Amino acid sequence: MSFIEKLSRAWKLNNSLVCVGLDPDLAKLPPCVRQIRNPIFEFNKAIIDATCEQVCCYKPQIACYEGQNAEEDLAMTMAYLKSRCPAIPVILDAKRADIGSTSKMYAEAAFVRYGADAVTVNPYMGMDALKPFLDFADRGVVVLCRTSNPGAKEIQDLTMSDGTPLYKHVAALVAGPWNYNGNNMLVAGATFPKELGEIRRIVGNMPLLVPGVGAQGGDLEGVLKFGLTSEKTGLVINSSRGIIYASPGEDFAQKAGSEALKLKEAINMYR
Repeated sequence: MSFIEKLSRAWKLNNSLVCVGLDPDLAKLPPCVRQIRNPIFEFNKAIIDATCEQVCCYKPQIACYEGQNAEEDLAMTMAYLKSRCPAIPVILDAKRADIGSTSKMYAEAAFVRYGADAVTVNPYMGMDALKPFLDFADRGVVVLCRTSNPGAKEIQDLTMSDGTPLYKHVAALVAGPWNYNGNNMLVAGATFPKELGEIRRIVGNMPLLVPGVGAQGGDLEGVLKFGLTSEKTGLVINSSRGIIYASPGEDFAQKAGSEALKLKEAINMYR
């Protein structure tokens, strides 16, 4: 089964467009898990158990593991996701891309070592840097397009010689020649809903990963107004800090589940 097929089934399985970002920070973990062996994994495990019926996707951010010497916890988390909720796809948020030989190793790490269903990549170096990822036909490639951070405008809004903003050019490439295996997605931030709508017009029904809801203050209603497909799907709406850090106490998992359900219900109300 391809990543896009798996995602489409997950939207229906839980009637959800919610993605939970598994971005653990040891300094923010509840005291009740900090002293356990592999505390990041144990934290993630509890979050997954509490949210797995409310989501269409999970998205671990690789920097939160590499930066804390916690690659073992990431591998354990990926394995647990496969066993606990095998129908829910997992996007490894790594934002990789480099010259071909290096990208090949990055792709192997994401798809073979960690078993991710999809990985985020950076388009700045062009198609040859992304080809090792794109060639994994059954896996997803999630290309940065219009990101949610304030500084995105410095580059992504630059206009080309024909007046087209750069982010629209990227969207056309990702939906066109780069999508030769039909396994692409785009990142379009919730903080720029009108631009997200422009991307939707360019890419048709291609799924969009939407960060920026929750702690970043993204416009959920605008995202749904401009980003839904005719089938009222097509979006993977991510929240990380707003869900996983819902409580600093022993009820952290329960609160995370409640926040995931709350976001799911808010999305479905607009749908």
